[in-house]
Amino acid sequence: MISYLKGKKVEIVKNTQNRLFLILEVNNIGYEMQIYSRFARQLDVEQDELLQVFTHLQIQEDKQILYGFPTLVERDLFRQLTAVSGIGMQLAIALIDTLGISELVGAIVTSNIPTLTKTPGVGKKTAERIALELKTKLAEWHKISNISGVEVQQPDAVFAPKPEIKEDLEMTLLALGYTNEEIEQVLTALSQDNQLLKNNNVEEWIRSAIAWLSGE
Repeated sequence: MISYLKGKKVEIVKNTQNRLFLILEVNNIGYEMQIYSRFARQLDVEQDELLQVFTHLQIQEDKQILYGFPTLVERDLFRQLTAVSGIGMQLAIALIDTLGISELVGAIVTSNIPTLTKTPGVGKKTAERIALELKTKLAEWHKISNISGVEVQQPDAVFAPKPEIKEDLEMTLLALGYTNEEIEQVLTALSQDNQLLKNNNVEEWIRSAIAWLSGE
C-alpha cells in the first residue's frame, strides 16, 4: 500500500469526464492520481518544489486508480465515506471537494442534511444514510485524531431547492458538461432567489442555472 508520494508536480490535466489528474514525478517515474478542484487550487507551486501527496489506491479488475489528497486527514475521511453503503469513490471526492473538511465533518456529526445535499449527486436519502452511519464514528475520530484547524460545528442554515428539483437540475447540468464546482456555485446563487425557491418547475430552474452559468 502506498501511504504517500513525495515529488515534483509535472502538470494537472482534465479528462473527458471533467475529472482532474495530477502528474507527480517521483524518482523519474510519473504517477497519475485523481485529485479534486479544491486541492488543485492549492497546487500553485513551482515545479522544482517537492510536494507530498497522501494517496489511496483503488484496485479493480481492469484498472488501478490512485487518488491524491493534501493531508492525511482528508485521505482518512475519504476512506470513512467510501465505507458507507452506496457511497462510491467519486461521490466521496465530491463531498470533500464541495464542503471541505470542517464543514463536511460538522454536517455529518450534527446531521445537517441540507448542508450535505449541497453536494451534486447527494440526495436527502443518501445524506441521511451518511449521517446515520458516520455520525458517531466521526465524532470519536475527530476527538482521537486531535486535528488542529478542524472544528466540528453546526454549519449555517441554507436554503435549497426541493430534493427532486435539485436532483434533476444536477443531472441535467452534469450531462451538459458542467463541473461539480460550477453546479455548487449556481445552486448557492439560485438559492438566494426567494421567488425561484417557490417555483416547483424544474425547467425554470434549469433555464435560470444555464443563464447564470453563461453570465447572462
